[in-house]
Amino acid sequence: MLTNRRSFIARAGVATGLSALPLHGLTASAAAPIVEPDFGPKIGQALLSRNENPYGPAPSALRAIAETSKMGCYYNDRGHAKLTAMIAERNGVSPGQVVIGEGSTEVLCAAALAWGRKGAILAPELFWDTTVQYAERQGVTAVRVPLLADMNIDLPGMAAALDDSVAMVHLCNPNNPTGILIPPNALKAFIAEVSPKATVLVDEAYNELTDRPDDNSTIDLVKAGADVIVCRTFSKIYGMAGLRVGYAIASEENAARIRSHQMSFGGNLGGLAAAIASYNDTPFLDQSRAAVLEARAMIIDAVANSGLSALPSQTNFVFVKVPDANALRDAMAQSGIAIRGAYGNLNGYSRVSTGKLEDVARYAAALPKLSRQLWG
Repeated sequence: MLTNRRSFIARAGVATGLSALPLHGLTASAAAPIVEPDFGPKIGQALLSRNENPYGPAPSALRAIAETSKMGCYYNDRGHAKLTAMIAERNGVSPGQVVIGEGSTEVLCAAALAWGRKGAILAPELFWDTTVQYAERQGVTAVRVPLLADMNIDLPGMAAALDDSVAMVHLCNPNNPTGILIPPNALKAFIAEVSPKATVLVDEAYNELTDRPDDNSTIDLVKAGADVIVCRTFSKIYGMAGLRVGYAIASEENAARIRSHQMSFGGNLGGLAAAIASYNDTPFLDQSRAAVLEARAMIIDAVANSGLSALPSQTNFVFVKVPDANALRDAMAQSGIAIRGAYGNLNGYSRVSTGKLEDVARYAAALPKLSRQLWG
């Protein structure tokens, strides 16, 4: 595997157009005109800033989209019900406990707004908080607890901050942008302590990429009757970020409450068809996960070769400790490589996502050189 990564990096400067893992089996015509795409990366860009999986959607999903697109004139009730039933069956819950949304974003926003109208939302200071920000714009109060010095979520600090004003505790596990996983025993002990006082919402967008997905999930607590909501998405391991399908698993009461605050109606046909077709597509999921892990290892190697360090990641991105995240982002951009800059005032960490292996190889080749140029 290490030899593989080194060979990718060695070829990075001259092989930026290669497809390292052509899951779709599609090739561009040599005579086709070069046109800037309306979606995805710009021509020549290594897009490593958005936690996408460029090896999806699965071939099974693409076939389903093609076959069902002619039905786009119809509403999607039966497809919506079918995916709901599939999710319920796999997770051992009733269909009434499953909420499907336009990406997990819609489900998270609906939950934040529904519970936020009852009380405050308690959350870490740094996590994927777009949905909480949405609720704040609607007048909801958010209480944020700083991370620990090692960038772990401060569970004791959050428990201490919980009072009667809090209606919901919101976590992302593994956390975004740090990539750190809360150990299952610690998380379940925390939930046992706080869930009698407030609903706990756990965003598990990256669960399938962790070392032990089933052990790291809190769906078993939902099934045991705890006041917990678990959110999942088809955007990551399934490679369907642009098709917008996500879901929550909760008690029937909590699920109904989330639905009452949703804005979409029935989901989009393409996304539902793709989700139904690929939900149990184990060969694709295994291949997709392997590509993510290989790319993540390449990033970690590059970080070490650059004299830098990174937080432990259980996701499809790595949080790299750097002197100046914005300076590195700008320098990478000059080479056509897109990564994230600083999160707020936190300019000492740079988030880079796994992408196509040849794009990650470009980053891995550029990082040591740019680190020397920027910081000596």
